[in-house]
Amino acid sequence: MSALPSKFLETFANPSLERDYHIHMEIPEFTCLCPKTGQPDFATLILDYIADTTCVELKSLKLYIWSFRNEGHFHEDVTNRILDDLVAAIQPRFMRLTAKFYVRGGIFTNIVAEHRKPGWQAQPLVDLMQFGMQSNTRG
Repeated sequence: MSALPSKFLETFANPSLERDYHIHMEIPEFTCLCPKTGQPDFATLILDYIADTTCVELKSLKLYIWSFRNEGHFHEDVTNRILDDLVAAIQPRFMRLTAKFYVRGGIFTNIVAEHRKPGWQAQPLVDLMQFGMQSNTRG
């Protein structure tokens, strides 16, 4: 049974509601069409998020990303649209989508779009390397 592109994003319950944990995904085969020329544009999408009550299911994300293959979009438009659709589907505490488009006409384009749930504050970063370096310098 073959899968078809779809705009539907399936979700599942966050298994660790009590914790802010980082979900990182890299999608190296994103394609859409240039709205001016109809030529294909290629990008690597980097999705980072902290779930609230739900997470995005990976197969549905793959089919959703695939659904852009034959659509014309400016880089800025498609990046923000994907972020908006993901935020609408899972309502994360935080989400960042980075779209790294491959060179076209001698120009690389990187688009970074973010969402923060109102009132959500990131926890301070713990730098374990800093602590490791201190313990290695003691005699």
